[in-house]
Amino acid sequence: MVKPGDTVRDRTEGRERVVEVARVIEKRTGAPAAAGCYIDRSPPPPPREAIPVGFSRERGSGRPTKKDRRQLDRLRRQ
Repeated sequence: MVKPGDTVRDRTEGRERVVEVARVIEKRTGAPAAAGCYIDRSPPPPPREAIPVGFSRERGSGRPTKKDRRQLDRLRRQ
């Protein structure tokens, strides 16, 4: 259970999010109401240039080959 003042850290897809709990709600609510219950203290996302390019294919080139799919899997795991 979290209580007001707690800090929650999450690392998803190489990006870290740091959120401080402002208040706890008892029932499920919509996203706009839930957004008022926390303070986002996450560091800013890296600039677009810093993100690795990765795998690219020409548009309309058909389905990826087995080799292409393995390359994509390797990139996703990083």
